Amino acid sequence: MSNETIIFATLAVPAFGAVMIWLTGSAPNLRESITLITGVVLFALIASLAPAVMAGERPAAELITMMPGLAIAFRVEPLGLLFGLVASFLWIVTSIYSIGYMRAHHEVNQTRFYVFFAIAILSTIGVAFAANMLTLFIFYEVLSLSTFPLVTHSGTPEAKRAGRLYMGILIGASIGFLLLAIIWTWTITGTLDFTRGGILEGKASNTAAAILLALYVFGIGKTAMMPFHRWLPAAMVAPTPVSALLHAVAVVKVGVFTVLKVTLYIFGPGYLSRIGASEWLQYVAAATILIASLVAMTKDNLKARLAYSTISQLSYIVLGAMLANNLGIIGGGMHIAAHAFGKITLFFCAGAIMVASGKTKVSQMDGLGRVMPFTMAAFFIAALSVIGLPPLGGMWSKWYLALGALKAGNLFLVGVLMFSSLLNIAYLMPIPIRGFFGKRQADGDPENKTATKIREAPLPCLIAIGITALGGILLFFWPGPVYDLMRLAVQP
Repeated sequence: MSNETIIFATLAVPAFGAVMIWLTGSAPNLRESITLITGVVLFALIASLAPAVMAGERPAAELITMMPGLAIAFRVEPLGLLFGLVASFLWIVTSIYSIGYMRAHHEVNQTRFYVFFAIAILSTIGVAFAANMLTLFIFYEVLSLSTFPLVTHSGTPEAKRAGRLYMGILIGASIGFLLLAIIWTWTITGTLDFTRGGILEGKASNTAAAILLALYVFGIGKTAMMPFHRWLPAAMVAPTPVSALLHAVAVVKVGVFTVLKVTLYIFGPGYLSRIGASEWLQYVAAATILIASLVAMTKDNLKARLAYSTISQLSYIVLGAMLANNLGIIGGGMHIAAHAFGKITLFFCAGAIMVASGKTKVSQMDGLGRVMPFTMAAFFIAALSVIGLPPLGGMWSKWYLALGALKAGNLFLVGVLMFSSLLNIAYLMPIPIRGFFGKRQADGDPENKTATKIREAPLPCLIAIGITALGGILLFFWPGPVYDLMRLAVQP
């Protein structure tokens, strides 16, 4: 099979899987088997492109030419390959988790959930492999549309309000800012192709480039940069597998991935560094990191706390891009992988706790670690990764982000990174501490039988939690493949 055929297959497989899932909806076991098989095949196809990309090839395929110089086309480069591998692998794991969660929680419309999940992954791969901003924009918008039914899955008034806010901010930002930036870029340069070193240098004034960068960064609303962040905590009304999809696999990662692509291939880090257009955005990202962390500390609802944590962690990646040097961008790319495994584990654990115990608040976690030791231990491991402590993979991404800030000569941003890690400790570590050392209600009230009935979540949930927690550990001891892809991505 040629690389061109493989690229088209990575889009066709989840599309075909979505159709088959819909047709087999009345047979849950078959439906879920198709979901898992589709995920495994997709990951295998993307992984098969890795040797060629690591050897310096850039497999490409063109679907249709819309007008001279504008085509829906795909090209697999190192950053896109990294994102595609992370997203497709975590789709498999999330599907395993979903089987246990959706059945145990007796969710309605499960077939619709799996169908739109497959379409969302298709859109994510389209973004990952896009050869130009036009292709990326099309799949970016399809992702917003395909995740709307997932956010509003429960059909409650609260879910519908969250869905309206979700679509209002994401579509509003992409049409109002991002599309304007894309059209302006085309007008200035005559191309939207992702080009090593960028396409704007020598064709746009420094002022125009600075305005364009702001339009791109704020137009990519999926980064949840403040003040365009409210959609993300609102979307927490969705089932936990959807929250995992939003925070780790697809939506927000598409946002920060797009910022990295724009930095590398539309502007070029060297150009941004020379004109200083990204410097003020470094401070916007730093403010988002700190403010979101402080807000997270005030949230008693576990998913809300994790949502604001995600807002903070995404801005680490935006900060890495805006540093406009190789070390910062490498750190940002590595944080895509590290945060994906860490945050998806945290959300998996939150969902497992809710399914097994009905508890959703941090203040209710006391003693849960003694009846759900596997889940709470996995939460502890993932928390260490998000904080950036060894032996978890999050340490390496924060290490390179700090090196990037030092290379940029900005000690203030180094301080922000260090202080934010302390804030991470403040809002994450009380949860496992309460879980393992807090006093359960049943311990003080022998007549209360409810707490004694709490057990671990269903086995599929535990399998998924174990895989992603282990992934965070492996990223510490074997960061080489992720680093190598990012090193190739930033090579001049």
